[in-house]
Amino acid sequence: MLFALFPASAPAQRVELRPASAAYMLSRVDSNSPAYWRQGRFHVLNSAGFPYRTSGWGPLTLQEVREAMISPTTHYPAWIEAAWQDEDGALFAWYHHEPEGVCPGGELTAPKIGAIVSYDGGLRFRDLGIVLESGDPPDCGARNGFFAGGYGDFSVIADRENGYFYFLFSSYGGDVSQQGIAMARMAFADRWSPVGRVYKYFRGAWLEPGLGGRLTPVFPVVVPWQRSDANAFWGPSVHWNTSARSYVMLLNRACCAPRWPQEGIYVSFSRELDQPERWSEPVKILDDVGFSPGWYPQVLGLQPGETDTLAGRVARLYVHGVSKWELVFSDLEAETPEAREQPEERDSEDADDGGAEQPPVIPIEEPRLLPAIASGPGQRAP
Repeated sequence: MLFALFPASAPAQRVELRPASAAYMLSRVDSNSPAYWRQGRFHVLNSAGFPYRTSGWGPLTLQEVREAMISPTTHYPAWIEAAWQDEDGALFAWYHHEPEGVCPGGELTAPKIGAIVSYDGGLRFRDLGIVLESGDPPDCGARNGFFAGGYGDFSVIADRENGYFYFLFSSYGGDVSQQGIAMARMAFADRWSPVGRVYKYFRGAWLEPGLGGRLTPVFPVVVPWQRSDANAFWGPSVHWNTSARSYVMLLNRACCAPRWPQEGIYVSFSRELDQPERWSEPVKILDDVGFSPGWYPQVLGLQPGETDTLAGRVARLYVHGVSKWELVFSDLEAETPEAREQPEERDSEDADDGGAEQPPVIPIEEPRLLPAIASGPGQRAP
C-alpha cells in the first residue's frame, strides 16, 4: 500500500494505492478514455486514431465493442478523450487531432483539440470544429519523437455548478514559458457552438483565445519538449472525488531520455477549478506500472453514475486500458478520529449496474484489441 499525503498546499486529501484483480478495457487505448451511463448501461470511448464505444453493465463487466464515427472526417485521425452527457441525452465530447504533413518526413505532428456531439449515445458524432489550437509555428527540429508543438493529451470536466467546462491539456510547443499542463474554459451555455468560445488561462485571467492566444502553465516543463530528454508532466486526467471533496488530477511524467519514458504516475488535488494556481504539487503514487508504455492514467468510478470524471472513495486506476489497482480517497478534515482508525473495506466487487437488471458477472481475462493506426505516441513507441 502507498499513502500520498499533502501537508502543505492540500492538507486534507489522502489517496491510497492498493493492488486489485486485473481488469481490461476491450478495445485499444492510446489516450484518456471517457465514460458515461446511458439507459442503465455503462459506456467507455476508447481511441487509438479511430474511436470505439465499449459497453457493459458496469466498468468491470464490459462486453460489447462498436465503432464510433465522426462526420465529417476532416479531423481524422481522432482520439476522443473527454465526454459529458446533457440532460436531454445529447453527448458532448472532445477529441485530439494529429494533422498530417506538419513536418517533412511525416514523423512529427502538432495536435489540436476539437469538439463533437452525438445524439445516439456515442456511435455517430457531428464535428463542431477545432476549439483549442496553438498559435506557435511547428518546430520541425523538435527531438521528442512525436510532436513539433500543439495541444493535446487532455481531459475536460464541468464544474459542479455547470457554469463552465474546464479543459486541462498538454502544451508541447512555442517558447518554454508556454509549455506544460495548461488550462482553458468555455461557458456551459456555449457547448452547442464552441468554436471561438474557449478561453485560455493566462496571468490570472481567462481572456486569451483558445485559437492562438497565450497561456500560463499550471505545471511548467522542467526541460522543454523540443529536446530529446524532455522533463515534463503531460496527459492530465481529472475527476471530482466525492470522498476527497476535491478535484483530482492524474498525470504522466516524461523524464529524461528519448521517446517519453514513463518516470511515474502522479496525483494533484484542488478544491477549485477556476483558480489554477491552487493545484497541489504533484506527488508520485506509482513508480513502475509493469508494462510499456505505461501512459494514460485515469480512474473509473465503481458506483452507479460514476465515470472517469466522477468517483467516490474507491475507484479503479487504469493505465493504458489496464487496471491492476484501486485508489482509495479520503478527506482528513471530514473524517472523525474513529473513522481514521477503521480498516478500509474493498468496494470493487460492489459496483452497481446503474439501475438496470444485472446479468451474471463475466470475468475479463485478457483484452481484445481492435485495429488501430500507428499515429499516436503510444502506438509509435517501440
